[in-house]
Amino acid sequence: MEDSSSLGKVSGSTESVCTVNSEEFVLVSQQAEDSPSSREKKPRLKMSSNGSEQLEKAMEEILEEQGEKYEPKRESPQPPVESPVALDNERAPVSLELETSPTEVLACEPGSPAVVEEDSVLFNKLSYLGCMMVRAPRNEAEAQKAMATLRADCAIPIPVTLYVPNVPEGSVRIIDQASGTEIASFPIYKVLFCARGCDGTPEGDCFAFTESYRSCEDFQIHVFSCEIKEAVSRILYSFSTAFRRSSKPAPDVKDGSLPSPESDVFTFTASLEVKEDDGKGNFSPVPKDRDKFYFKLRQGVEKKVMVTIQQITNKELGIERCFGMLLSPGQKVRNSDMHLLDMESMGKSSDGKAYVITGTWSPNIPPFQVLNEETPKDKQVYMTVAVDLVVTEVEEPVRFLLETLVRVYPANERFWYFSRKAFTETFYLRLKQGSEKSGQSSVDMIYEVVSLQRHAERDQECQSPTGVSGNPLSPAEEDEAEDDSDSEISSGTGDVSKDCPEKILESWGGILNRWHGNLDVRPKGLLALVKPGIPEALRAEVWQLLSGCHNNQSLLETYRVLITKDSAQEGVITRDIHRTFPAHDYFKDSDGDGQDSLYKICKAYSVYDEEIGYCQGQSFLAAVLLLHMPEEQAFCVLVKIMYEYGLRQLYKNNFEDLHCKFYQLERLVQEQLPDLYNHFMDLNLEAHMYASQWFLTLFTAKFPLCMVFHITDLLLCEGLNIIFNVALALLKTSKEDLLQADFEGALKFFRVQLPKRYRAAENARRLMEQACNIKVPTKKLKKYEKEYQSMRESQLQQEDPIDRYQRENRRLQEASMRLEQENDDLAHELVTSKIALRNDLDQAEDKADVLNKELLNTKQRLVETEDEKRRQQEETAQLKEVFRRELEKAESEIKKTTAIIAEYKQICSQLSTRLEKQQAATKEELDIVKTKVMSCERCREVFSKEGTLQLPTVSRDNRDQDVDEEKDSLKKQLRELELELAQTKLQLVEAKCKIQELEHQRGVLMNEIQAAKNSWFSKTLSSLKTATTSTQPPTSPKEGL
Repeated sequence: MEDSSSLGKVSGSTESVCTVNSEEFVLVSQQAEDSPSSREKKPRLKMSSNGSEQLEKAMEEILEEQGEKYEPKRESPQPPVESPVALDNERAPVSLELETSPTEVLACEPGSPAVVEEDSVLFNKLSYLGCMMVRAPRNEAEAQKAMATLRADCAIPIPVTLYVPNVPEGSVRIIDQASGTEIASFPIYKVLFCARGCDGTPEGDCFAFTESYRSCEDFQIHVFSCEIKEAVSRILYSFSTAFRRSSKPAPDVKDGSLPSPESDVFTFTASLEVKEDDGKGNFSPVPKDRDKFYFKLRQGVEKKVMVTIQQITNKELGIERCFGMLLSPGQKVRNSDMHLLDMESMGKSSDGKAYVITGTWSPNIPPFQVLNEETPKDKQVYMTVAVDLVVTEVEEPVRFLLETLVRVYPANERFWYFSRKAFTETFYLRLKQGSEKSGQSSVDMIYEVVSLQRHAERDQECQSPTGVSGNPLSPAEEDEAEDDSDSEISSGTGDVSKDCPEKILESWGGILNRWHGNLDVRPKGLLALVKPGIPEALRAEVWQLLSGCHNNQSLLETYRVLITKDSAQEGVITRDIHRTFPAHDYFKDSDGDGQDSLYKICKAYSVYDEEIGYCQGQSFLAAVLLLHMPEEQAFCVLVKIMYEYGLRQLYKNNFEDLHCKFYQLERLVQEQLPDLYNHFMDLNLEAHMYASQWFLTLFTAKFPLCMVFHITDLLLCEGLNIIFNVALALLKTSKEDLLQADFEGALKFFRVQLPKRYRAAENARRLMEQACNIKVPTKKLKKYEKEYQSMRESQLQQEDPIDRYQRENRRLQEASMRLEQENDDLAHELVTSKIALRNDLDQAEDKADVLNKELLNTKQRLVETEDEKRRQQEETAQLKEVFRRELEKAESEIKKTTAIIAEYKQICSQLSTRLEKQQAATKEELDIVKTKVMSCERCREVFSKEGTLQLPTVSRDNRDQDVDEEKDSLKKQLRELELELAQTKLQLVEAKCKIQELEHQRGVLMNEIQAAKNSWFSKTLSSLKTATTSTQPPTSPKEGL
């Protein structure tokens, strides 16, 4: 848990020197003097990260840094200056000598020349207090906190000699005065900031500088105290001079690599890696045989070829792109025999130092038939891969050609993954400057390729023809080179075999069936199955069952809530997850799913456990769990390990329980490995110097995954004490090497060589088998715990009361500052919450007012709608009455018209009958008259044969007159009848027309009535009914209050 926030703010005048955008430096002389008190304890380095998280691992980390820096120029010893005088700030930098007497202070005489090395200034009478990690490397307040922390925690400062360079290429060196060995060395361009302690404080004689530690994201601060307090200004003056002369930093990638003596030779490393489809949508690196160093390929499996090009010497050349990746079976193949692969990706690596090209390879096509056929036993075939790169400063493309051995196995072949190292070759590219074009600057100079040689070819030119061959290193040479190197094994390395015999799977199946039947009790025989290791396919389920969080829904819901909250340690978490398992593909990408899930788990736990929060090392354990289960279940298991297995107790009370574990481990080593214990005592090598990560990260930070997973199996089954078993097994197997090592060699062995020994799964299995056979009785651990507590009590009683009270005062001050900070945070959160609640309340009140207004408007609209409804009902009643009267009137008229029509029809029928009768009677009368006339001879002539009447001529006028009168009377009568008939017909037509008109009006009225029923009136009524039923009478705002 971070304690940096508990340190008080530093006030007073300070001075600092920074390398960023500044060439003016102000030096303020300090007047108060406070020499550090000496204590009779064995010297040791202490390191603190944000309070105390690295637990006194300074020596380990400093020595680790030593192997990564290039060797600075050697300084020749200078004679000491013996005349003590006051230091003058106006003179040149001087060196201070530390005599044998701890109380005597000596400095240079004012007139004497400064004791200066050939390329650096030497300062003695200094004590090294330690180093710690910092977040802001150029923050003076954080530097003051670091000086206060390390000054308070340091038991015995280490007398050192400090060398400050005079040249931009020099290095700041820290030399142990007792042994003369170099503790650490830092190139001046990596020193970012210098500061001195505040006047009037115990840190007034201290100064510190920060440097970039391993990467651009990690920074360390180194703190020193000076017996001559006034010399601090002179030391900072030397740093400022070095900063002025170092106008720009030297490239960092050249560390550890000797540049080529020829300025026109550029050195590159090309690495080849082959990946195969694992059947789950992912591509995994293929293994390499450790005896004959060849790739193991499988038939008919899709593959990817990855080539990484990195420049390691000379001026950096810019690689624009790769326009071709070619592959062919065989060695020394012609260009026409190579076949182009499909490019999948190209670009710079995540750290920007290398260029990575990836191509897809389908082995089933005919040109690659040789590489897709099973290779006979004890035979290998060559494979050639080439990449053509376009380099910005080079006219023509540059081809890197890699030739390696492969062997093809059947598709269902299973391998023991002993080595997956990429095949690497070194190339030397010799260039010459091309003809300079007009207007071309020296910066844009174009080069021409003179030659491109492999490392083996270059050595053959310098040696005999039978010297070095171009074949890859043998496994023995590879292991020897790796063991001799200072590079640490990356966390997350190693392969875990998924193969498991069927008998073991059957045994596990029976155990799990019984276990699921009763989750409260572990089944018998479980421990015997866990000791050899849980099968990889079952680890997720078994780990959850062992930790007791199988199907823990409440904790799962808690996690889903926690990931939505903010954490005060998000910055630390973000920085750490980038360094967690960088060698594993799942956590390699910055924006990948692995780092995202890991960030969520660490953030959620920091919010869940407010007392401890996030601590460095938790991310490794969370990453192990994430490799086997989803993030929700991984969080649940992490909580169980921290709480129920007691891991969080190690972080509490200033790591008191952790120091107790260290004491128990030392007592176990004393009992079981006495000679090794005595050797450690002679070296002053304490358990916290090598076992801190073992306890805090459960071996997950450095060791291969196959061993880490097995340790986690035993931890979840047997508890936290299994760490003692593994630690003792490691010490027993490494006893001979440790007995021959000195202090630095032992720390280097623990840090570098020891984890590398167990990359092979067989070595890790034998180690874990030995660890399970070691007996660590619980009673003995409790006995050692009581001894440690008694020892601590006696130390506290023997301690000077003033020192004890001062330490207790510092602890209380830190706790007070931490509580004040928490109080400020809570107060800020409370004020923020109140403001947010006030805003929410105001918004709710505004919304209530709006809703009340809308409610009143709705009520008003409802009243108006009801009035409209009543009016419409009245109008409807009136319309109905009008329609009823009109309908009755129309019906009465229709009845009258119907009666008239009936009477008219009756009259017409009577008239027709009467006319027919008259016509018949007239005809009968005419026939009678005609018959009588024809019977008379005299009158017969009156009628002609045609029937016409023919009167005698004599009496024609009379007869005509009579006839005319009769005709006129008949015609008149006939006209009258016709007129009467016409009038009757006319009346009939008029009656019919009026009937039709009345029927039409009746139909129109009926349609209007029906439409009125189905239109707005009915809809309005229905909407009003709906609104009336759905709206309940609301209470007024005043009544609600």
